Amino acid sequence: MNAIAEPARLAFRAARSSDIDATVVLVESAYRGEASKQGWTTEADMLGGRRTDAAAVSELIARPGSVVLLAESDGVLLACAHVEKLDTAGYFGMFSVRPAQQGGGVGRAMLAEAERIARDEWHCGEMQMTVISIRDELIAWYERRGYRRAGVYKPFPYGDERFGIPKCDDLRFEVLVKSLGTE
Repeated sequence: MNAIAEPARLAFRAARSSDIDATVVLVESAYRGEASKQGWTTEADMLGGRRTDAAAVSELIARPGSVVLLAESDGVLLACAHVEKLDTAGYFGMFSVRPAQQGGGVGRAMLAEAERIARDEWHCGEMQMTVISIRDELIAWYERRGYRRAGVYKPFPYGDERFGIPKCDDLRFEVLVKSLGTE
């Protein structure tokens, strides 16, 4: 599917075990390898290896207070994200949009739906996420959607290939937060 899907035509749902393989393929296509370079969210120049695997996605689906959210249009998987309740905050991660769909509003719609779940269903006061700190363009995208840099950094897990194989030595995660207005 090369045409940009209308965000209004997106259907959101929680992933099931039957969605694991398609979710892994989507995440890998958005972050790693040559296919990811079609979009602007690629990490292929800074990280090699895998971004996730079936076991990790399965664990997220089964974890209490956690949902792997899918966005589809006409039955085609276009985006996913992991959303989790952490006490009074929501956590947003594993955000992936098909590279050919990036830039057309699918990501904005997915982020808004994840925020809605955290705010309206889980009554969270804020959404948190971690982003690789050298991803300036991606951080700017989140800032345009109301996120702010929390001034908190977390070390990149060098040596743990579950997070990828680093191609540079200056990787770390930066925490971004957004008030969801429920307080």
